[in-house]
Amino acid sequence: MFLIIGYVIILAASFGTYSVHGSLAALWVPMEYLAIVGLMLGSFVASNNISAIKAVVAALPGIFKGSRYSKAYYMDVLALLFELLGKVRKEGLMSIENDVETPEASPIFGKYPEVLNDHHVTEFITDYLRMMVGGNLNTLEIEALMDQELETHHHEVELPGHSVAKVGDALPAFGIVVAVMGVVNVMGSVGEPPPVLGKMVGGALVGTFLGILISYGFVQPIASLLEQKAHEGTPVFRVVKAVLLASMSGYAPQVAVEFGRKNLPSDARPTFLELEEDLKSRKGK
Repeated sequence: MFLIIGYVIILAASFGTYSVHGSLAALWVPMEYLAIVGLMLGSFVASNNISAIKAVVAALPGIFKGSRYSKAYYMDVLALLFELLGKVRKEGLMSIENDVETPEASPIFGKYPEVLNDHHVTEFITDYLRMMVGGNLNTLEIEALMDQELETHHHEVELPGHSVAKVGDALPAFGIVVAVMGVVNVMGSVGEPPPVLGKMVGGALVGTFLGILISYGFVQPIASLLEQKAHEGTPVFRVVKAVLLASMSGYAPQVAVEFGRKNLPSDARPTFLELEEDLKSRKGK
């Protein structure tokens, strides 16, 4: 929604203010628009492999959706971990083996469909619980492995934003290319009357205008939103990491989830009492 509002403001500020003292018809040079769009798409295809292109196409619809990472979602994650670790504390690590191997059939995971539907988070939780059940790795080894996995994941989710940003950076230069092509055309028509030459020069300058406007007004905001979307999911992985490592260090589930709560962003972090009351209310469900 805010992207569309921003686009409207950009168009009003550029074309609207220009229309006060100039003719919008002068900016309508179809071949300039076609050249800019073609150069933009060609640059994007040429500078990315098929995996990166697919990642960008898959990520683009997400910029029009709200974030799933609300306070309620984080409380579900903490409650899920609390319940799993509580079961471990009462019945031993082997008691969660079935929950870890088939989370979609687990009665515990089934209580938290929003978390279960988040494939990456569910896999992250079950993979490290599985290692805990195996008992072959210590806390430091698990932490190092988590850090490596998170670094890889962050690199992957940041790829769409970086790919679009590079195209946006190139657009002003493409605008100059199109403008130069227009000037070359003008130089070949030197014998034409001044009004005709003036119109041709104006059309050539539209290329520079378009390159800068499309870059900073349209493409860069998309790149920025893609980068923000990529970082939205980071806190939930930090939460899971903190809770599981605290549990491996011997802390009770109530204390372990507090480690996780402290890793949440301030705008989505429940208070200690909110989390405590939430966990108590879920016990009867």
